Amino acid sequence: MTNERLEAKLGFDKVREIIADKCRTDYAADRVAQEQFSSSPSTIRKRLALTDEMRLIMMFEDSFPTSGYIDGLPLLKPLEKEGSSIDALGLAKLKTLLDTIRRISHFFRSIKDGVYPNLKALSSPISTFPEILRRIELILDRYGDIKDSASVELFSIRKSLREKEAAISRRATAILRQAQEAGIADAEASVAMRDGKYLIPVSTASKRKISGFVYDESATGKTSFVEPAEILELENDISELHFAESREIARILCEFTAFLRPYVPDLLLGSAFVGEIDFLMAKAQTALDFIAGMPVISDDGGVHLRKARHPLLERALKRENKSIVPLTITLTPAKRILLISGPNAGGKSVCLKTAGLL
Repeated sequence: MTNERLEAKLGFDKVREIIADKCRTDYAADRVAQEQFSSSPSTIRKRLALTDEMRLIMMFEDSFPTSGYIDGLPLLKPLEKEGSSIDALGLAKLKTLLDTIRRISHFFRSIKDGVYPNLKALSSPISTFPEILRRIELILDRYGDIKDSASVELFSIRKSLREKEAAISRRATAILRQAQEAGIADAEASVAMRDGKYLIPVSTASKRKISGFVYDESATGKTSFVEPAEILELENDISELHFAESREIARILCEFTAFLRPYVPDLLLGSAFVGEIDFLMAKAQTALDFIAGMPVISDDGGVHLRKARHPLLERALKRENKSIVPLTITLTPAKRILLISGPNAGGKSVCLKTAGLL
């Protein structure tokens, strides 16, 4: 029987789905899907120990980081190529990823030796990249936007932008006032904003008395909205400054990417570490939900299940306000065959599936 058919028979495929649904990263979900059965006692014990240590952490350690788990692979892998560049959103994600690595590493480094030894060993070779974080914080503000102070040139461009935008507002107000004094605009009118443009509402009969472009008309046709020519010139200046701003931001990010590129292999390891922790957390949370304990691996091939429960059947029964009947089975090398008989719906299949799944 193939593994897929065996998993479906026992309900293990549903257990995979339950664990995968608890993963925050695609990396962890892929680990759930790709994890293979093992018959190596040392491999099994290592996997169980990691999950059990994480289960204890989730039960007792409020300071363990449980947020900030994101996939770094799609973000970092393209940066290995020369000429590639990270964008502002990617930079914000990288900051979150590095902060998560730092917090997880700090947690395990602050724990005494002998406590969570397997997870501590897993985290020990992982770097925390303080210099990368420092440089990101020089570029990004707390909201993930590029700071004015990211470069001298960007500061200058944005200062000019603010000045031009203030000048447009002042000039549009002055033009409207002149139009009102000339009797071509209503005394109660105000400067209109359409698609980011400053427009002066004037009577349609007088629309040619303001030098500019008629941008729109009212529903009645009695009012025209004119974009003054001198405002248009200021808006062109602002557009040029926005282009300059975009070019400077691209240069800053390109320069940062060049600094970052040599670190990418180590960053990929750090990203995989975060994904692995996410994978272990998903398994540990499932164990907590199932009220499951870590099994002891038999040295002689025997099986002893004491008050065992099939977790999926237990869930289904709970939804019907019913309780499961626990199962106790002992098989030894001397007594290795168990014959089960009984009527239909008597629990034979449940017994087999429980023994097989556990």
